[in-house]
Formats: sequence, C-alpha cells, structure tokens
Amino acid sequence: MTDSKYFTTTKKGEIFELKAELNSDKKEKKKEAVKKVIASMTVGKDVSALFPDVVNCMQTDNLELKKLVYLYLMNYAKSQPDMAIMAVNTFVKDCEDPNPLIRALAVRTMGCIRVDKITEYLCEPLRKCLKDEDPYVRKTAAVCVAKLHDINAQLVEDQGFLDTLKDLISDSNPMVVANAVAALSEIAESHPNSNLLDLNPQSINKLLTALNECTEWGQIFILDCLANYTPRDDRESQSICERVTPRLSHANSAVVLSAVKVLMKFMEMLPKDLDYYGTLLKKLAPPLVTLLSAEPELQYVALRNINLIVQKRPEILKHEMKVFFVKYNDPIYVKLEKLDIMIRLASQANIAQVLAELKEYATEVDVDFVRKAVRAIGRCAIKVEQSAERCVSTLLDLIQTKVNYVVQEAIVVIKDIFRKYPNKYESVIATLCENLDSLDEPEARAAMIWIVGEYAERIDNADELLESFLEGFHDESTQVQLQLLTAIVKLFLKKPTETQELVQQVLSLATQDSDNPDLRDRGYIYWRLLSTDPVAAKEVVLAEKPLISEETDLIEPTLLEELICHIGTLASVYHKPPSAFVEGSRGVMHKRLPARTGSGEGTECPDVGNAAGGSAPEAAPSIIPSQGDLLGDLLNLDLPAVLLPLMGAGFGAAPAVMPASLNAPVGGGLGDLFDLGGGVGMPMGAYIPPKTVWLPAMKAKGLEISGTFARRAGVIQMELVLTNKAMSVMTDFAIQFNRNSFGLAPAGPLQVLTPLGPNQTIEVSLPLSTVGPVMKMDPLNNLQVAVKNNIDVFYFSCQYPISMLFVEDGKMERQVFLATWKDIPNDNESQFQIQDCHLNSEAASNKLQGSNIFTIAKRTVEGQDMLYMSIKLSNGIWVLAELKVQAGNPNYTISLKCRAPEVSQCVFQCYEAVLKN
Repeated sequence: MTDSKYFTTTKKGEIFELKAELNSDKKEKKKEAVKKVIASMTVGKDVSALFPDVVNCMQTDNLELKKLVYLYLMNYAKSQPDMAIMAVNTFVKDCEDPNPLIRALAVRTMGCIRVDKITEYLCEPLRKCLKDEDPYVRKTAAVCVAKLHDINAQLVEDQGFLDTLKDLISDSNPMVVANAVAALSEIAESHPNSNLLDLNPQSINKLLTALNECTEWGQIFILDCLANYTPRDDRESQSICERVTPRLSHANSAVVLSAVKVLMKFMEMLPKDLDYYGTLLKKLAPPLVTLLSAEPELQYVALRNINLIVQKRPEILKHEMKVFFVKYNDPIYVKLEKLDIMIRLASQANIAQVLAELKEYATEVDVDFVRKAVRAIGRCAIKVEQSAERCVSTLLDLIQTKVNYVVQEAIVVIKDIFRKYPNKYESVIATLCENLDSLDEPEARAAMIWIVGEYAERIDNADELLESFLEGFHDESTQVQLQLLTAIVKLFLKKPTETQELVQQVLSLATQDSDNPDLRDRGYIYWRLLSTDPVAAKEVVLAEKPLISEETDLIEPTLLEELICHIGTLASVYHKPPSAFVEGSRGVMHKRLPARTGSGEGTECPDVGNAAGGSAPEAAPSIIPSQGDLLGDLLNLDLPAVLLPLMGAGFGAAPAVMPASLNAPVGGGLGDLFDLGGGVGMPMGAYIPPKTVWLPAMKAKGLEISGTFARRAGVIQMELVLTNKAMSVMTDFAIQFNRNSFGLAPAGPLQVLTPLGPNQTIEVSLPLSTVGPVMKMDPLNNLQVAVKNNIDVFYFSCQYPISMLFVEDGKMERQVFLATWKDIPNDNESQFQIQDCHLNSEAASNKLQGSNIFTIAKRTVEGQDMLYMSIKLSNGIWVLAELKVQAGNPNYTISLKCRAPEVSQCVFQCYEAVLKN
C-alpha cells in the first residue's frame, strides 16, 4: 500500500491519538505516527502541539524515521525555538555517528533551522564536519556554512569558517570543491566588497581539474565562478577556453550556457587574428543550435540568450539562419523570439531567403505573429539597403490583402522606411491614403498622420485628410493628438494661406480644451513660435531629420556587456540587469567584460553611482531660476500648475538674482546631509508640524495622503500617511517632486512594501536629500508632488517648514557674526512681530536650538533681553537674527538679515511656529 493512506483520516481527536502513538513502545507504530504527522503538516494542519513527542522520536537508529523527524523540526523550529533546543544534544550526537549519511543529515538540518539560539551550538559540530573524512559530509557542511552565514554572518567570520571553506577549494573530491565554490559565491554575493573568492592561476587550475569530475550542478557552480575571473593575459585566457570547451557538448543545457558565458567573456581577451579565435567561433555554433531541439520552454531560454550573443557576436551564427525559421507547431513565444533573431542575422547574403519566409508568415492565422512578421519586413528594409525595394513591394502586396491589422502594421513600418530613405518611395503614398478609413489603432493612425504632414506638399487634399482626423480630436489617444498637432503645423508652414483656420482650430483644441500637459506644452510652444517668428518656426518644425539607425532595438552596449556576463541566468531571459528585479539588501554586482588588452581590470565593478564621496554638487547655483522660466519636469509628467504662466503675456518675472553667499559650498555636501554618526543629534523638543491632509480621497480616486516634515539626526523626513478609501487594492507606489527652491528630492524610493487594501492606512517615512534640481517657487517653500500607484498618477502641492533645511553646523563664531551683520546691507533687514508668546529668553533660546536656530550671544538692555542668533540653510545661505524679549510682554520683536531676503518671511514663520508650539 502506498503512503497516500496517511493523508486520509476521519478520526476525531486526531492530535490526542497521534500523541499516544508517538509515545508507543513499538518502533513500527511510532514510525507510522510520524508519517501521519508529516502528512498532516504537508496539507497545512497545525501539528506544532506534538513538538516534544516528535522530538523524542529522534533517538533512533532508523534513518527513514530520523529524516522524517528532522523534516518536522525544520518546519516548526522557528515557531517553537525553546522546544527546538531540546533537539540540540541529538544533533551533536548525530554529527559523530559512524554512519556518514546521518552525520550529513544532522549538519544539513541544523543549517536549515533558522533559530538564533541554536546557531551557537551548531559551530562545533560544523567545524568537525568540515574536516570529516567522508567527502559527502564535507560537501554538505560546505553548504551549511553559507546557510549559517545568512543567519549570523559575524559568527561565521569569528569562528574562522570562511578560511576553512577556502581550504576546501583544494579538496581532493571534486564535489566538495564545487560545493565550497557555491557556498563562497553565495556569501560573496551578499558582501560584494569582500574578496572571498580570491582567484589566482593556481586556484583556477584546481577548479578546472575538478570541473571534469563533478556532477552537472557542480560544473555549473565552477563555471559561474570561472566567469568572475579575469585572466592576466591572452595566453591564460586561451588555456582556460581550451579546458572549458569540452563542456559545450554536455547533455545539460545549463552547463552548456554556463560554458558559453565563460567563453564569450574570455574571447574578449583573444586577438581576433589568432587562429584559435576563429576555431572557437566555429565551436560555439553547434551547441547553441542543439539547444533549439529541446522542449519549447528550454528553446525560449536558449533563444533569449542567443539574442544577446547575436547582438555581441553575430559572426557565430551567421550561417545558421535556417534553424531560426519558424515551425508550424512552435508556441507563439518561441515564434516571436525566432523572428527577432532572424532580423538580427539578416544580411545581403541571406535576405532573399528571409523575405520569402517573412512573406509566408504574414499570411498565418496568429495575429501577434503576423504583426511582428510585417514589422520584420520593414526592419529588413532598413537594415539591408539592397533589399529595400523588394521589401516595399512586399508590403504593398500585403496592403492589397485588405486584412485590417496587416494594413495597419504595414503603414507603421512604411513610415520608418520613409525616414530611412527620404524621397525614394513616396510613390506609394496614394495607396496608403486609400486605406485611411480602415485605420483604428493609435500607432497606425499616428504613422499615417505623420506621412500626410511630412509629405503635405505632394498630397492635394492633405488639409481635408487631416481635418477628418480633427473631428474626433478629444477621442483620440495622446500619441495621435500630438502627431496631428505637429502635422497640421507642418501643413500650415507649407500652405499658410489655405490652412489658417485649421491651425487655429488645432492650437485651440490642444491648449484650451485639453487637460493633457504634454499636448498643452507642445501647443503653446507652436503657438509662440508661429506668433513671434514664423521663419524660426519653419526652421524648427521643418528641419531636416536625421536618418533612423538600422537597429533601433539593440541593447545599449554597457548593458549588453553586463547581460553577457549573466548568460544562463534570469537576467539573460528578462534582458534586464539583476539589480532591476532582485530585491533585498544584497548588493548586486554590476559585471562587465574584460578589456581586450588584458590589462587585468576587475571583472566586476560595483556601481559607482553617486557614492557619498562622489559627485555631490560643489556649490549651489548663484541664481535660482524663476518659476516661470522652466516647464515643470516632474518625472516628465509635466505638472499642469507649472504651465499656467504660459497662458499669460510672458514667461514670468525675471529671475531673482541670489547673492554671492549662495556660492558658498554646501556645508560638507552629502556628508552633512546624512551625518548620522557625527554626534550632532537633534535636541529634544525639535518642532514637527502636525500632520495635515495634502491630497483628499475625492481628488485621488480614493487615495488620501496626509503628512508632515521632520528633521531627525540631520536627515529630512517626509512623513506620509496613506489611506485607501476606495474598494480596490492599491500597489506599485512611487513618488517624484517637481523642481523646487531648495532642491528637495526623495533620497530613495517610496517604501510601501505591502499592497494597501480597502480601508487600510499605512505610515511611510521618506528620507529627502537637497541635491535635486532647483527652481524658485512661489511661495518659496512650496513643493509640488506627484504620487503614482497602480490606479493613476495624482498631483498635489504642500508647504514644508523651512526649519527642515536648518543644518546642524549653523552656529556662527561671534566675530564672524558681527562682521557679517555689518556687511549685509540694511535694505536686506526685515522686522516682524511675534505675538502672544509667554516664554522667557532662556526657554525661547533652548526651544529654538532644537530646530537648529543657534544663539550666538545674549545681552540685556533696560530690562529687555536681546538674543543674537544664526541659522544656516542646506544650500549655504546664512540668516542672522536679533530677537528682543521683554519680561512680562508677550510680544517679541525679531529682525532678520540675509543676503537672500526672499527667505526672511519663511524664516519668521518658522520662529513663530517653533515658539508657539
């Protein structure tokens, strides 16, 4: 009878009965009971109450029973950590069992029990197993080190396990070597800067020796490790390639792809005139072709990798075009991928064959495939000039079929052909115009409108054609609206007398009746151009266009190099670097191919990016551009509010010139901004404004956003409360700021890690930096924000207290204060009254210091306390203040002096808010 009987039971009080059976004296009954427990656990029943009884069954010589108990332990140890400690003695004992299978089982299970309390007991048995006489135990222990490192990295380093692991690379058993390499690679991934896999020619030689003898997965680990090595010169590179080449004939496709990855990488260092280089190119083709005879899922993975290889080295597969011809029973995802590779391999030598094949595909029944085939014909025309005429006539034949989606795709690609070969195939325009009424897809309509606008002088009724599109302007997609606007402006510039009404109509529709910021932007720009300087408009709109390139969809070279280094992984299937889809704290390394010179550059270069010591701006700009000078560029979403000044007479006021003090270096750059360990903590009592509703739910399809700003330990935080008042789940949150007066920008993504369900509220703290783009706002502390989720993009604006920008090193020396006060012109002094404030001067000083407003000096004149204070903003502007406090008088007088007097009003508001709250 099979084990399925353990999954079917109708007994009542099952847990109680199992408990009795687990404590039975009969071994067979005990084993049956444990099997029932595992069956219950497998189907999701909670059998954690039996933990002590199951643990008692560990004391047995029966390997099958021991495995079952260990399986139970792995599952429930996390929820019962105190109970799990009971099992430690048995683990330690099992690690010294004469049977190597039991020793390995014990150490494997201990590594899987992720309980901190048990971890320390694991060290001694693990140390013994790493030096065990049996290779099976050693290879299991090697993997256990990686698991333990994931639980407690410090413990592994302190216990010296990493050194033992490095020694295992020289082990006599190839499987131990492979597992040691796998464990070290895993650990190195989570610590990108540690030099754990210190590869040198000697260790590489040991790995290559082990490569021939270990299992297929062991070979993959070793090959992946080899791919991270950079040979010293082309001779070493050739030697490694020669020893890796036999792996190309392996039965496992993963081994083949890992070998291809190593060879593709090391080929970079071989001189192209070397005989071996040519031999290697020939050897790479057959294994890649063989992969295409596997099942469809494997074919797809192979094709995605081949796509990268062909972009890097098309010569490898240039004679293998036929294997990429589509079979009738290929799944659609394989067909589309093959089609892509066919176009990449298309050349003058094989274009006739390719075109005949593509024309055949265009008559298939699968709509997606037919569309791609028609598009492929156009791409062939652009890539192989000699075939362009044949491609155009093929496309015209397809248009004659009158199949709607074929016609639409053909028009889209003919537009590209016109861009590549201007004034060559315009004779087909008449045929295209005949099919105008059948176009219902935005891309095809936009392409046709572009053709009519571009060649308006050759089409007699161009104005009528474009006017027919204009009738349903607001129902069109944005793509079509933008194209129609441009086409009518082109037509007007070519035939001004006949189309004046038409251009007025489209500009009015685009600017006054549309709520799309992109469309309004373009409409205003054309309106301004046409009304101020028609000659300039002609030069801009009818400028000669650059020819489109042959391959518009090639992967960008640096990304391609990185993806070649990830052949055989998910990155090569997604065509995205690992950093784009791997979440978590692990630092993902950015890999690149070695330089051909063999200069010994590192294979892996961590993403330099904007490191703290990197490219922080040296100084703030001396001019903050006026708000009207720049169109809003919020995530390229163009805030409508920013465009409003364009509807007036001009582009807004002249830019406000900021004083020289703005050119002072931004105090310490990013170092200050994130000074978490500098000892300058935020004193208690720092003022944080109460949360207010920034975006009501009725304006954001059910999403309500309220929030405030705080400065903690030198970091500005935007504290948000997101509430879902809609009926659907909200996900994929992102945030972006428009340019603002002080360059505030998110320092990281908006961390909403779980979906926001209906009636749920979540609090999020978003750290901000002050190194974003700058544009003067009105009021100065206005912040325009866009928040995106899976439903839509929502805009709101809020005002931040300028005290968030007061930095911790804003205490000026007395002498410098005096000199600066005298130096700032009296015209720059502003005086304000703070009313109903009942603090004495000392309490006021302490309260203000909490918000980084520092008292430099204090003097008393005729019973009135005069406090002299300094403030430094994050962009280097200094504000000096004199606060007059009269005992018994609840009204204070404050005088502010600053080289940028625009700031004074906001600073006064901060004084008032801090002192009164």
